[in-house]
Amino acid sequence: MSKLEILTPAQGSRIVRDGEDVILFGQPPEVLKGILLNGIESFNTLVLTDVKEKDGSLLNNLEFPIYFFLFVMNGLAQGQRLNLVGEQTDINQALRLLRFTLMGPTPEELDKWHTEPDLKKEWLEVADAIALKDDDGKTIPVEGFFNQCPFVSGQASAGNLTIVHNGPDNYTVTNGVASLAVNLNQDQVVTPPYRVQSDYVPGGLVKMGLEILGGASGFTPNEPCTGLALCYNGDYLLIDSIPFLDEHLFARGISKNQVSGMLLTHLHDDHCAMFPLMLMPHRVEVITTREIFNMAMEKLGCSIGWKPEVVAEHFKLIEVRPGREMNYFGMNILPHVTVHSIPTIGATFSTIHKGYTRQLCIVGDNHTMSKVRELHDQGIVPTETLKNLERIYTERFSLLVADGGAGAIHGDPADALRSDADRVIFVHVEHLPNELDTTFSLASSGKRYTIIDGDPSVYTSQVSHYLGQWLGEPFPNRWMRSLLAEEEIRRYNADDVIIVQDAETRGFVYLILTGYCDVVHHNGKHFTTVAKLQAGDVIGEMAIITGAGTRNASVVARTPVTVCVFAEETFAAFIETEGFTDKLLARWSLRPVIRKLPQFREMTSTVLEKVGNVARFEDLEAGDSRRFDETSWYILAEGRVEDDEGEHGISTEFGWLPFAESNLTQVTCLEDSRFIKFKREHLERLRLEVPQVNYYLRKLRIDQPFARVDWLLGDVSTT
Repeated sequence: MSKLEILTPAQGSRIVRDGEDVILFGQPPEVLKGILLNGIESFNTLVLTDVKEKDGSLLNNLEFPIYFFLFVMNGLAQGQRLNLVGEQTDINQALRLLRFTLMGPTPEELDKWHTEPDLKKEWLEVADAIALKDDDGKTIPVEGFFNQCPFVSGQASAGNLTIVHNGPDNYTVTNGVASLAVNLNQDQVVTPPYRVQSDYVPGGLVKMGLEILGGASGFTPNEPCTGLALCYNGDYLLIDSIPFLDEHLFARGISKNQVSGMLLTHLHDDHCAMFPLMLMPHRVEVITTREIFNMAMEKLGCSIGWKPEVVAEHFKLIEVRPGREMNYFGMNILPHVTVHSIPTIGATFSTIHKGYTRQLCIVGDNHTMSKVRELHDQGIVPTETLKNLERIYTERFSLLVADGGAGAIHGDPADALRSDADRVIFVHVEHLPNELDTTFSLASSGKRYTIIDGDPSVYTSQVSHYLGQWLGEPFPNRWMRSLLAEEEIRRYNADDVIIVQDAETRGFVYLILTGYCDVVHHNGKHFTTVAKLQAGDVIGEMAIITGAGTRNASVVARTPVTVCVFAEETFAAFIETEGFTDKLLARWSLRPVIRKLPQFREMTSTVLEKVGNVARFEDLEAGDSRRFDETSWYILAEGRVEDDEGEHGISTEFGWLPFAESNLTQVTCLEDSRFIKFKREHLERLRLEVPQVNYYLRKLRIDQPFARVDWLLGDVSTT
């Protein structure tokens, strides 16, 4: 036997190998790219992690490792199967997830979702035609790709190796001669295996344009997968959710507060990495068909081990039907069906500007047109779908974004040779053929395609929107006009200092319109990051209330940033005249206290601001008694109290508890004590409006003995 060797292809994963036996522990997003970059040519075992998500990323992304096994290693063709190791419940959830992403929905599921008969027939027949077949011509089920190897008494075998499950994500691998420890808990962050190229200069908001987050395939080791961001009147609509979405938005200087929705084309891992959207400061509108949305909720549910209907609480479905145009806040969206291995759509986005229609067409993942015609001749692809795709490849658009993957189930750049579009760009391809490289271009990370330029009105609408969010209620119209009359738009490069600690205020208040900033304090020896801010956050308003003439911290742009600068005098007059002084003082005093509580520790500053809007202090003196009821949630923030069960300290919860049994005890304060109080109806409304609050409050309850955790998925059917 060979000596055991361990490698780290990506954070959150490990490779252990001994001769021909190669085990991949953990499958973070785009792990295949890390495998390729490390020169690993094969593996025969996948081990599912116990921790389902970390640092905003899911950790069991099996799809592209399976593609590598099937199409690069040719494992199935050689009579091999991948060993799938994990707890049996986790294995079943992984297989169910893969059934949706690789095979698509069943006829019964489409019937349950009330899919139109013709569309149901098309999706099922195309999926069956493209699916892998055995020697008898029968579709190979997902279970046929794997040897299921559940842990039994904490052990599982994979080839000549034995895997001992010591604890959560902690293993020992032995080959009978030597042993090796694998501890995935050592990785606290999960980042892309390739270098993300960041912008330094702000690009500016436009009325209509496309920013490329990534344009490569899942097999391109040094580039991100395909992800696009459509800017429309200053708001961003994602075209699918790219793996490591947060990192790619950050690199482009796009705040999550700027993202209002997403067009979801299909479920494959390079397009549908939606977990970061569960942690948003607002519910994202998912524009897609009912079928693709339900499949996505099933996928997310299996990924984190939650019921799909609970996952769906974190999103808002904007349902579309192929061939039926929808008006989305002044922009028309016309979805169309493509020919792919599972249900997939693309869409054309159009708007009228100065009397002319501007159109952006995203073809979506699509087979080569020659294959589409072949499937049409076989009676599988309907004539309507074929004619529509041929129209798309010949019609005039301001910008056509096409699938140029030229591989299994992907397009051919030559399909667009007859296009009348002003510009054609391709995704899913690393290099264009020589005969096409002066005809078309590639969608590469960091590129921007402007269709309609922006003007000051784009920023004005953002200012109105963000100030209303910051205030927690509609911003008074006359005061808004007064502020806007004196506004100034300023742009900062990444790493620029916007505000300097101890400097004079100079009469300005700042509203962040795009990007991310850090609030940094220097004590004479060390820098400390006090808060992380993004679009929608206000800077410098504290100086108005406190009367401080100098800044108590610096503010540094961490990405390209655009801010709106207001006159401090006008802003101060608004706060005083409208009686918001006490409200803002209470919010500022609540903010640092809430941030320290474990119930809210993982939440972002933007979300904590929203939490603070519905929170109140309740103070009791030493010796005071208090009986709690079902109307509010109380968290002890300062002091000590006791009840019949003993003494309780900071972060103990009383009254009505979200996702847990109520604690209606009576307490006596052992010292002056301060509670954070949330009215039940206010907290419930906030939870459903702010996905991040919903997710982290639910996550907090898992494994707590007094919790009511009824949303965990448990064992599932793989069919």
